[in-house]
Amino acid sequence: MSETDITITSGAVTLRGSLTGSAASPGRAAVLISGSGPIDRDSNAKRLSINVMRQIATHLSTEGIASLRYDKRGVGESQGEYLSSGFLDNIADARAALEVLRSRPEVDPDQIVVIGHSEGALIASALAVDEQLAGVVLLAGAAQNGEEVLRWQARQIAPTLPRPVRWLLKLTRQDIVRTQTKRLERIKASTEDVIRIQFVRLNVKWFREFMTFEPAEALRKAAVPVLAVTGSKDIQVDPADVGVMELAVPSPFTGHVIDDVTHLLRREPGPASLRTYKKQARRAIDGQILELLTDWIVAQSDSAVRDRPAG
Repeated sequence: MSETDITITSGAVTLRGSLTGSAASPGRAAVLISGSGPIDRDSNAKRLSINVMRQIATHLSTEGIASLRYDKRGVGESQGEYLSSGFLDNIADARAALEVLRSRPEVDPDQIVVIGHSEGALIASALAVDEQLAGVVLLAGAAQNGEEVLRWQARQIAPTLPRPVRWLLKLTRQDIVRTQTKRLERIKASTEDVIRIQFVRLNVKWFREFMTFEPAEALRKAAVPVLAVTGSKDIQVDPADVGVMELAVPSPFTGHVIDDVTHLLRREPGPASLRTYKKQARRAIDGQILELLTDWIVAQSDSAVRDRPAG
């Protein structure tokens, strides 16, 4: 597997990424967009390395599909500041990465797909509206706005907390859902890019933009084929959103909810819980997801080539 260092210019910011090559030239390719947080090109943060996009890039390469993934602003080798960056900045960065990929000689611009995980899936939904693509892939993506997603997460996560923590919350009369609601109201009322909440600096510009983005509205305008894959044990986005996406998308749609798979795209036979994330991260992405991914990409890129105007 060959990798080439790539520079991406997005406005006044320079991002760095990796182009994972393929044997075919010019041929199929994908832009890989990671989830939320200070994430590098491999989908890794300081506290948790999940390697989602590195594993996907490696798998795509074995199937003859090139891919471009990149460090977020202020992370890894990329310039800029993570905390002051917004959700809309992240969309702009994805568009810039897409333009770089289109310009590469080893890539057929008619055979490019965008693959997004978590927040990256929301960004891919935005790109599905007005970018010329062979398709978009939404891995663990949401169909609700960010505020609804955060509220849903709080309801799912509260019962999975360790018993001593739940006992302490009850003893101190704290309700995690009510606390989350108060925090969200403070974020919505803010006007700065960054504020402190409970002594932690928070990127509230990103939160405000994320909370108001309506992925279902974007998907109703989708002009390209869409693949959505979510795990049945995802407690960060509602697996039922795959059905909502199917009703929204006017273009060809394929949706899957994979049994026993979590938000990290790993299979977990036990209860759905954030407590198992570090253990999950040491395992490989579920093979069924990778197979669905490559089969769908090949089918869409072949279709794009067939539909290309002669001459």
